[in-house]
Amino acid sequence: MNQVPRIERRPSVCPHDCPSVCSLDVEVIDGRSIGRVHGAKTNTYTAGVICAKVARYAERIHHPERLLYPLRRTGPKGSGRFERISWDEALDTVARAFLKVEGEFGSEAVWPYYYAGTMGLVMRDGINRLRHVKKYSGQYSTICTPMGWTGYVAGTGKLAGADPREMAVSDCVVIWGTNPVHTQVNVMTHAMRARKERGAKIVAVDIYMNATMKQADMALLVKPGTDGALACAVMHVLFRDGYADWDYLERYTDHPRGLEAHLKTRDPAWASAITGLPVEEIEAFAKLVGETKRTFFRLGYGFGRQRNGAVNMHAAACIPAVTGAWQVEGGGAFHSNSGIFRWNKALIEGHDAIDPSIRQLDQSQIGRVLTGDADALRSGPPVKALLIQNTNPVSVAPEQELVKRGFSREDLFVCVHEQFMTETAMMADIVLPATMFMEHDDLYSGGGHQHFQIGPKLIDPPGECRSNHDVIRALAERLGAEHRAFHMEPREIIDWTLRQSGWGGIEELEAVVHKDVQPPFEEAHYLKGFGYPDGKFRFKPDWTAVPSYNNGPMGPHAHMPAFPDHWAVIEAQTEEHPFRLATSPARSFLNTSFTETPGSVAKEGRPEVMIHPLDAAPQGIANGDWVKLRNHRGEVFLRARLFDGVRRGVLIAEGIWPNKAHPLGRGINTLTGGDQVAPYGGAAFHDNRVALEKVDADLTVEVPSVTIRDRAEPVAG
Repeated sequence: MNQVPRIERRPSVCPHDCPSVCSLDVEVIDGRSIGRVHGAKTNTYTAGVICAKVARYAERIHHPERLLYPLRRTGPKGSGRFERISWDEALDTVARAFLKVEGEFGSEAVWPYYYAGTMGLVMRDGINRLRHVKKYSGQYSTICTPMGWTGYVAGTGKLAGADPREMAVSDCVVIWGTNPVHTQVNVMTHAMRARKERGAKIVAVDIYMNATMKQADMALLVKPGTDGALACAVMHVLFRDGYADWDYLERYTDHPRGLEAHLKTRDPAWASAITGLPVEEIEAFAKLVGETKRTFFRLGYGFGRQRNGAVNMHAAACIPAVTGAWQVEGGGAFHSNSGIFRWNKALIEGHDAIDPSIRQLDQSQIGRVLTGDADALRSGPPVKALLIQNTNPVSVAPEQELVKRGFSREDLFVCVHEQFMTETAMMADIVLPATMFMEHDDLYSGGGHQHFQIGPKLIDPPGECRSNHDVIRALAERLGAEHRAFHMEPREIIDWTLRQSGWGGIEELEAVVHKDVQPPFEEAHYLKGFGYPDGKFRFKPDWTAVPSYNNGPMGPHAHMPAFPDHWAVIEAQTEEHPFRLATSPARSFLNTSFTETPGSVAKEGRPEVMIHPLDAAPQGIANGDWVKLRNHRGEVFLRARLFDGVRRGVLIAEGIWPNKAHPLGRGINTLTGGDQVAPYGGAAFHDNRVALEKVDADLTVEVPSVTIRDRAEPVAG
């Protein structure tokens, strides 16, 4: 007789690197597996809506190709030849290698490398505790946030903004530099509600006619890296036509008269020549914003990923300060709420063991670090050992040719703790199987909203998978690293973190499931003053003193414009490289997560590049043809997709497909640069000049195989 499975709905929270950090209701089947994943209706930001890729998470967590056992490499690096070993063998091997490197080259020759494969505070950031106790090289995290955060905070003085749920009560929602239909669907939930209930207008500003642009009432298609020019022209019109709120400007901003004078020459005709937008569209956008006090600027990360990204973000954030939109509900701006949670991560990260003399290596320059660049190494010893969690740099990091060359070094020992055999894991000496978020306890907060929540363990992990915390403390024991958090369980660490951060204990949080800590209206809208000591919004920031996460001034910071402007430091087209390429997010992938799940792969199809038909015509490029993109960093082969929703001279390649999905194993980040961007560094993933060529040959994609032998099997060859 067939037994009916017992299905229980349990609360959880999405761990992926998305500002929505959605609250979830998960179907747990017989306490052993999961079914459908739903958005939690009780969370007023998630509002019952989640993206399709997380809704079908069962195909990822129960994927037949998950890593289940520790592995040791038996063939050349990248050959895919491994053998199964025990956890003790694996951990002992890693510890011996690290201790050997420390003894020969010093502790800084070991580099723990991680990022946002999980956004859980314990599992993501606990690697820093081992780093600090052992005096391993530090990591300055630059892959994602420095340009956007710095540009926003340059104006506000704090990484916080208006309640993002206020989009639903706005009369105009400006979605700038983000494609939330692909990357944070909840933004559209609240914006569409404003349209439906209030007749609000939705404006989208982006570099191609993506899914969000197609849903907008006004879609402003700008050339990459020109957002600052658009923002300046809008403010020019606001001052020119009497839309500037002078009472607000005099009370809350630093140099309004200086800004007005500076913008006299930044009119719509000036901006049109830079952005590609018609003058009429710039004028219409400025008039809409000027006449609509209740305008909400939802500012994303995309337009910050240019070499002038911080300047562009700051310029866009200045507009609601000119109109005084901050004064009303449904008005103002929002980029991230990461500054409101006040997390005390001293226990998670081992702050009591920090040695400020230890070097900080730039995460985005891992290729330069591993190939011995003296500047990237901060004139210190070579990196001889890596411990990698929560990231896949062999696909994700810029300057891929350097990255792969570095990982190919025979004198580099690499341990990767992963869920799948990623391209980084393929280069490892030891591969350790990792849990997924429903298989351990963790604490999460939403940078895109105002909630935090416990993500509890719902099911047991498959095989011998272990959590990040368990791996870190097991290595600590073997390495002689002492810290009290190595002897604590995740729930104990979470409870301590909550209490020390002023949010009560773990049981209190579990009782309410998710906690809303949105600051009061006057604070969120800066009506008591902005985050600087004088309470003024900065139109004229001191770029090397912006109170944002940083490792000191970097890049051409001395040449940054004093007031909002178009700063022409982007990789402009040349005769040799006449196109500009942006590597925009795919809808069904999240960086390289979900590139292994059948549903996501089926929806994305194959690596393609969008080309304007008039740019394709001179070379006779048709839909589906092989094309080559190249610059001084390397070359990549993709299929052509003719698309008139881009400006002439602009190319768009959506998603980070695995390198193995491309001919010759060269993925899109072969073309992206790792140079440090002003003022605090960062990777300009959407700022690349390239050449485009049709390829007449019938190219093939060779997928490397993985061979894992049991210890009882003989070694072939």
